[in-house]
Amino acid sequence: MLTTGLLRQNPAFQDLPEAELQWLVDHGELLTLEPDEILFNEGDAAEYMFVIFEGEVRMRRESPDAVARAFTMAAGDISGVLPYSRLQYFRATARATVKTILARFNKNVFPEMMRRMPPLSERLVGLMMDRVRENTRQDEQKTKLASLGKLAAGLSHELNNPAGAAKRAAASLREARVNLRAAYLRLDCRELTTSQREFIGKFENTAIERGGPAPSVTWNSLEQADREEELLEWMDSRGVLDGHLLTGALVEAGVVVSELEDLAEKVGIDALTDVLTRMNLSITAARLVEEIEVSVNRISEIVKAVKEYTYMDQAPEQEIDIHSGIESTLLILAFKLRKKSITVVREFDRSIPKICAFGAELNQVWTNLIVNAVEAMSEGGELRIKTWGEHVDILIEIRDNGTGIPLEVQPRIFEPFFTTKGVGEGTGLGLDTVQRIIRKHRGEIKVQSVPGDTRFVVRLPKRPVK
Repeated sequence: MLTTGLLRQNPAFQDLPEAELQWLVDHGELLTLEPDEILFNEGDAAEYMFVIFEGEVRMRRESPDAVARAFTMAAGDISGVLPYSRLQYFRATARATVKTILARFNKNVFPEMMRRMPPLSERLVGLMMDRVRENTRQDEQKTKLASLGKLAAGLSHELNNPAGAAKRAAASLREARVNLRAAYLRLDCRELTTSQREFIGKFENTAIERGGPAPSVTWNSLEQADREEELLEWMDSRGVLDGHLLTGALVEAGVVVSELEDLAEKVGIDALTDVLTRMNLSITAARLVEEIEVSVNRISEIVKAVKEYTYMDQAPEQEIDIHSGIESTLLILAFKLRKKSITVVREFDRSIPKICAFGAELNQVWTNLIVNAVEAMSEGGELRIKTWGEHVDILIEIRDNGTGIPLEVQPRIFEPFFTTKGVGEGTGLGLDTVQRIIRKHRGEIKVQSVPGDTRFVVRLPKRPVK
């Protein structure tokens, strides 16, 4: 039986007059739930406020297409429908985890309760606002984690490629160093003049420079094979050992037969094998060093992009360049774009000013819009990103030539939990988060979509840095 003494156990009711509490008792009911007993089901009409005195009730979405998420009501909590709540249906099933005692009040009593007990009404409204803030915080956290999940695979791939290349090059360089040391020792045993050794050194340096990161001599695959065959024939005719192992690096460095003729004339036929072997290893070592440098620079670029994307070690709100944020986002999503051979067309108005904004949050906007565009496009699609300025605003358009958004669902795409994707493929929080972030920046977002042409246009105000 529900009593005023039970109600006074909850701080929200402790100081209310006995007569008012008795009125609440007369309009409520006491429930006792056994473990695993259901208080309400997902989808039931939301008609009751609950006051938990003892035990615990756990709420979890149980429908097949639900996003897994759980809440707990414990002793001392007031939950369910509260005054001014717009909750129409319960979004989860509530089950007792242990024996639970609680009071239940129908929302029909709220108007009279608020008239009789204004202090209680204020407390319940405050509880509702706290709940809204907590739900919003959890939704934002969930969306951030979902965005992180979208980026994780691509980032892993982007980092693994150069890291793997650097690791392979380092292993090859270690082997080349050992062989190169042996080649130096063999050549040092040759009775060569200072002039001959200087000539060999200059020849090697010239070949290494020509085969650098931007080779001055390049061949297509057919020309490469022909050049290698030509060098191999020349080496075989001069008795050079293992010539087939030497030709690749020499051709890539632009070495031709006439240069080898000069080399042979200068150093002699007897020393030619040792000279070309050392030259081959020197060119190979130089190329491996360049590969490591390119790979490390790529990793550095990605790390820099991640720092710029997250605005790590920087103030949350600051003066930002919209284009820098978009470029960082594109770099981080490069794997997704390459996977579907998406062409990115930039139409940037670089004259638009920087704006004072929460850069990491705006990058979350670009991420969601670009990922949605990529998922809507087929292989070989085109993503166009355009920026321009107006009198008091800057505008960013993200446009794709994908399947489009059906006209009948366009009014709902910014609603929380609404998604057109299959079961388990989307949370329905992405565009809701996008709109929330843009509104936080006092901007707006609009969409136009027909099959083959979908455009999201974000409008942000030009604001001075405070």
